[in-house]
Amino acid sequence: MLKSVIRALAIVGVVAAAGAAQAKNPMVGGAAMYENKNIVENAVNSKDHTTLVAAVKAAGLVDTLSGKGPFTVFAPTNEAFAKLPKGTVDTLLKPENKAQLTKILTCHVVAANAMSMAIEKMIKDDKGTHDVKTVGGCVLKAKQSMGKITLTDENGGVAHVTIADVKQSNGVIHVIDAVLLPKKM
Repeated sequence: MLKSVIRALAIVGVVAAAGAAQAKNPMVGGAAMYENKNIVENAVNSKDHTTLVAAVKAAGLVDTLSGKGPFTVFAPTNEAFAKLPKGTVDTLLKPENKAQLTKILTCHVVAANAMSMAIEKMIKDDKGTHDVKTVGGCVLKAKQSMGKITLTDENGGVAHVTIADVKQSNGVIHVIDAVLLPKKM
């Protein structure tokens, strides 16, 4: 009887620990995000990021974002992509526009594991605005507004972090509500 009670308590402990581990990471797009999965493995399950996933595939960035990292990805939602002028996404997904699409996507990626508390500290240390250098060569301006991190791209477009600190095995995702664009040439 004692062995049965101990086994039952052990099972309850494992289930509770699994639940607590899952509770640490927010749900994104109706899907659980798991810290032991990489950015691509998690993103493909978010119904709010189907456009981003299609773009990552079209740009040939799946292997990169599945790699060791660490990466911080500012991940625009489908609604963010829908705010772009009509036809923009379809045009960018064409093979002949791969270089432009890659540039846009890599302007959402930082080669670091930057949790929101670290970004907020950098903003404070830099007296309200911190330059964020991306893998794509863009410089985003990070600020804090009404308790939320905002990012301003090189054209003055502003994205708000709507879900912060979605931990991944190879970095972190911060969900944003706008697509950040590189400086117009």
